[in-house]
Parts: sequence; C-alpha cells; structure tokens
Amino acid sequence: MRTTLSLDDDVAQLLAKEVRRSGDSFKEVVNRFLRAGLMASKRPARKPFVIKPWDLGPPSGLNFDNVEDLLDTLEGPERR
Repeated sequence: MRTTLSLDDDVAQLLAKEVRRSGDSFKEVVNRFLRAGLMASKRPARKPFVIKPWDLGPPSGLNFDNVEDLLDTLEGPERR
C-alpha cells in the first residue's frame, strides 16, 4: 500500500539514523517500528500495583494513652 506520510523532523532523523545503522531500506525501518509500536499497543494493560495496609496499632490490651504504663507493661518496671 502506498501512502503519503508527514514525519516530524526528530522522527525523520531517528529513522535515517536507524537506516544507516541497520543497512535496511527506509521502508523496512518504518514498517518495523510501526509494527512494533502497534503490537505494543495491543498488549493488555497491567493490573495496578495495590498495597495492602497493615494495622500497626498497639496489640490488644495495650494503648498509648499513658506512656509510662505502656513502657512498664512492655519493658517492666525495672526499666527506670
């Protein structure tokens, strides 16, 4: 199929650079990169990464209302 295509200058430079590097024709390089881009767009979207929160509150029976009592419970009264 023949078609006319207007390329941005930066894209044309990148394609010309790939033509020189690979030795392939301009047509082959354009088709290869178009095919790769179109195939990549067909890939299913990844599922979003979900972080499951953990409750980091005090263990049952403990509270942070009175720090001295909490320290006595966790470290013992000899901590002083």
